[in-house]
Amino acid sequence: MNKVLVCLVAALFGAGIALPAMAQDAAGLAAGPVIIAPPQSPLAQTIKAGLSASYYGARKDTAAYGEAQKLYFFYGARHFEPIWLDEAPNGDIAFSEPAQKILKLFEAAESEGLRPSDYLTPALDPAGAKGDPLKMAALETAFSGATLRYATHIYTGRVAPRSVNELLDIEPKKLDEATLLVELASSPDPVAVLAKLEPTHPEFLALKAALATFDESNVDRPTPIAEGQTLKPGMSDPRVPALRVRLGLTPVEDVVYDDVLVAAMKTFQGTLDLDVDGVMGPATLAALNGGLPVTRADIIANMERWRWMPRELGAFNVLVNIPEYRLAISRDGVEEYTTRVVVGTVKNQTPVFSDNIRHIVVNPYWNVPSSIIKGEIAPKTRANPGYIDSQNMDLIYNGDVVSPWQVNWGVVGDTFPFRVRQRPGPGNALGQIKFLFPNKHDVYLHDTPSKSLFSRSFRAYSHGCVRVQNPMEFADALMANEANISRASLEAMFGPAERWVNPDKQIPVHIAYFTVRVQPDGSLKSFGDVYGHNAKLIAAMGLEQPTPSAIPDITADAAPVVNELSP
Repeated sequence: MNKVLVCLVAALFGAGIALPAMAQDAAGLAAGPVIIAPPQSPLAQTIKAGLSASYYGARKDTAAYGEAQKLYFFYGARHFEPIWLDEAPNGDIAFSEPAQKILKLFEAAESEGLRPSDYLTPALDPAGAKGDPLKMAALETAFSGATLRYATHIYTGRVAPRSVNELLDIEPKKLDEATLLVELASSPDPVAVLAKLEPTHPEFLALKAALATFDESNVDRPTPIAEGQTLKPGMSDPRVPALRVRLGLTPVEDVVYDDVLVAAMKTFQGTLDLDVDGVMGPATLAALNGGLPVTRADIIANMERWRWMPRELGAFNVLVNIPEYRLAISRDGVEEYTTRVVVGTVKNQTPVFSDNIRHIVVNPYWNVPSSIIKGEIAPKTRANPGYIDSQNMDLIYNGDVVSPWQVNWGVVGDTFPFRVRQRPGPGNALGQIKFLFPNKHDVYLHDTPSKSLFSRSFRAYSHGCVRVQNPMEFADALMANEANISRASLEAMFGPAERWVNPDKQIPVHIAYFTVRVQPDGSLKSFGDVYGHNAKLIAAMGLEQPTPSAIPDITADAAPVVNELSP
């Protein structure tokens, strides 16, 4: 153990603070009270001065402030003594043995889908620190900062999810940085300590293994076809030359969507689960841009998203993968049930988050979201008060149901001070059953009377909720652990009255966004980037700059709702 670390350990035990055991998971330890102990050496005083300047000089709510605060609290609890430096009798300064091992991890960061340059900064050069307390302090704290940065990146990701899109509503996992730093500095194997922070999800590990052997030169990834108007026979469009190349036709500069191209498009549509009409609408465009060869950037971006996921998904859990339009129930990592789903449009995106299914509602009312009331129901009701009854809906004011015929719409004017709910029944937008996990987005899983959309390959048509193709099969699989709830018991409740069922055990549900999934045979399969989250994450990580056509315009309704009111 090096000289400065002996001072640190002595200070810790003198203060009555126990070091964590090597096998302890630092990620799961709760942070203790903040203790700022006075420095007891010139070097410690210099470290304190430097950390104080960084901490109090940084702007709050920035990454620099957060890192400076963590370091100040960590070293403050330890009299500001260094832990990463060795000092030879002649005064030469070098990194300690644990630090040397961590440096090798920094050098190999690409194997984790990370960038070595984020950690191996010019500040980690011990040359010139000899006899200079200020430079030694800067070197010490720079190494701790780089180590915390690396640990955070492998544990919870390099990019904050909400910085990509606010609907990536994922709370980053928390590290106990102080405990981790002490464990790393005192461990004979700091590599093993950091390895414990890596996700253990099998798909993450498979992606990491694929990254290690990935040969980018074998990837022939065509440029995505740009977003634009629905393309019909006879129309002119600047995307036509690119379409001809994509469909294997002779390249020409003509921009007319001619009969030859229409025929090729029909052939393409016939190979997939698409309407064979020769029209390039949102579904066909998504199919053209989906299923493309996987790139190195795709692998790294999906590894990042696995780092965003909860450490444990739950022994029995539900995972909805938006780009795949698919739901799966898994037990101990093995899928037990799967079905198709419909997700939100590009305009009304389904958010990404994790929660717990707590209630099942049979014969549900549909409490219509305010956005649908404002954009669709209010204008139609003002024009025709009979619209409410025609949709089997109730108009509610101050908790009471009121008749739209009794409302003085001239006095109400442009305001619409009513809630709207749709009564249980065959035409209810939620169908016969919904699965609730209360959340701020008011998103849930549910049945639907609109079954035809499940036959399409592109299934982004809802207002944000997730529609389940076979809801009663799903209910039966979901209640596999419930002694008193089954498909039969739920179906026995069908009728005109809303019925709530509360399972004994809450079931973790994860609404996720993976554009690359590992298949049972170990191969990687890509899915269309329906909301553009993947392209934006790739850009945010500096992996490659996507072309504008690779990022869908999220302000445009690229997949309009099909003649229906629906959640």
